[in-house]
Amino acid sequence: MRTVLNVIWLLLCGIWLAIGYAIAGVICCLLIVTIPFGLAAFRIADFSLWPFGRQLVKRPDAGAPSTIGNIIWIIFAGWWLALGHLATAIALAVTIIGIPLAIANLKLIPVSLVPLGRVIVSVDDRELRQPVGA
Repeated sequence: MRTVLNVIWLLLCGIWLAIGYAIAGVICCLLIVTIPFGLAAFRIADFSLWPFGRQLVKRPDAGAPSTIGNIIWIIFAGWWLALGHLATAIALAVTIIGIPLAIANLKLIPVSLVPLGRVIVSVDDRELRQPVGA
């Protein structure tokens, strides 16, 4: 079922989101100072291509630089990206067929809001989802 949902998502939404995030990533990488944000944009582009069966997990080694970067990201990009995904999810949820796509858009909100210090893992990958020390 994940594969079917991912293919539908890719054809209707995912390719356009990934292209947009990839262009933003290239621009950020060209500006040298914003390379960490460019890498985050590439991570979001990857997640937006194939969201079903994957999830966002906080990296245990992420520290203060990730937090500071996330604050900067939220101020300049994160809040309006999250609002855009929320508005799109609401619009998609109006139809029964759009509900799974709305859920995928809701899954993109956390990664678009605070992308630094996070990693995207497969839902089946149990050891990466466990908290450190568990």
